[in-house]
Amino acid sequence: MNINEKKPDERPQGRAGRDLTHGSIPTHLIMFSLPMLLGSVLHTAYSFVNAIWVGQKLGTAAMAAVTISFPVVFVLTAVAMGLTMATSILAAQAYGAKDWARMRRVVQNSTVLVTVATIICLGLGQLYCREILVAMNTPPDMLNMATDYMRIFLLTMPATFGIFLTGALLRGIGDSKTPLYFQAVSVVLTAVLDPFLMFGWLGFPKLGLNGTAVATIISSSLAFISLAVYMQRKDSLVAPDWLHLRCDFKTSWLIMKIGVPSMIQQALVSISMVVVIGIVNRFGEATAAAYGAASRIDQLAFMPALNFGASVSTLAGQNIGAGKFDRVHQVFRWGILISGAITIAASIIAVTMPAQLLRIFLSDPAVIAIGVPYLRIVGAGYVFFSVMFISNGVINGAGHTFITTIFSLISLWIVRVPLATYLSGRMQKPEGIWYAMVISFAVGMMVSVIYYLSGRWKHALKGGPMADRGVFAGLDSGDPLPEGQVEFNKTPEVSE
Repeated sequence: MNINEKKPDERPQGRAGRDLTHGSIPTHLIMFSLPMLLGSVLHTAYSFVNAIWVGQKLGTAAMAAVTISFPVVFVLTAVAMGLTMATSILAAQAYGAKDWARMRRVVQNSTVLVTVATIICLGLGQLYCREILVAMNTPPDMLNMATDYMRIFLLTMPATFGIFLTGALLRGIGDSKTPLYFQAVSVVLTAVLDPFLMFGWLGFPKLGLNGTAVATIISSSLAFISLAVYMQRKDSLVAPDWLHLRCDFKTSWLIMKIGVPSMIQQALVSISMVVVIGIVNRFGEATAAAYGAASRIDQLAFMPALNFGASVSTLAGQNIGAGKFDRVHQVFRWGILISGAITIAASIIAVTMPAQLLRIFLSDPAVIAIGVPYLRIVGAGYVFFSVMFISNGVINGAGHTFITTIFSLISLWIVRVPLATYLSGRMQKPEGIWYAMVISFAVGMMVSVIYYLSGRWKHALKGGPMADRGVFAGLDSGDPLPEGQVEFNKTPEVSE
């Protein structure tokens, strides 16, 4: 008997993945989101512990230095986040369509592009970090501390970009558990190393604020290397072939076509954070510290929306690849219901218990008093953010990242930044900034939901129903694979 070829819709054996085009949508949403949510909880728990060490033991200046440095790092990682969002979308759609050859191209091309992006971003970050901090109105007495911290923290980028890539690939094929396991080990290791390197315990070097950056370099590097080795050993469907990396123009162009708008979107978010912090800094060090602590509360409240939004994107991507648009609408409705309910609960806690939450990170009553109005004002608008991320998740899952980038431009740069500048100046209080943030959440939600309801996301990037051609419109499925790449829907001839 001769077996020349597997059926096109037959998944390669022994290569993990989860088909989200069948079964209960709320179950898929919850089960897929839960590992990501747990990972976010772990990461946030670590950031809380780290903030306590920094804020309570190293002082307000160190806390403010971390707050100021974070958006700069996030601007650079926006490139990786954009590329890997494109990777996850394309992997999900290829998985839904059972197009394993296309999946391989996505894996190899994404790996090359993320590697190049890592080198460029790391170089630019090291060269210009001080100039960026100066442009952010960083107080002179904090500039050296913030610059030293940021230059060391930037060395985490190769491992961070690699974790983004492998995590996006695995989530694209429905596996959100594997990234969690390695992330959990990384977070625990960082939390353990932090005080030893910050305070010089047990003979470790006493590095102060820089110790937390060094701890992150060590743990994230170990996590990425371990995950990459694990994927190779398990023969994962999306394990990169590191020794035979190749690019083909059409797939790389498609990744860039989806990824570049996402990069710009992430950059718009990040740069707006930089600008807003610059406005906050005008009100002094205490306001910057209060904003940093309150922003950590935001991280916890936003977690459900962020993770359910990512889950919606993957579920939508797989079902769009399979042409099942009726399930995509159900994904939207269930996402709103589940994510919204959780976010409303978080909003109630933030609005009714602001001082208690801020005391976790801050001990200065004057700084806490500045942070209380922030949580009461911004916390009331958390649900707007939640709904926006669900509708954006469907739109991104369809590959229309350019559209969600326009939404970010409207929300952040047409509404938030100008309004924050105007209101804070007119009121002569930081509360003007907080009101601008809530209004921008509401505007972002409205434009996103209106676009979703219009149904325009159902059409391919080059026109035509996605049910017919998918996001790969314009790519000939018969195009030969680049040299060194394996077509997964074929197996060697076997005879008996």
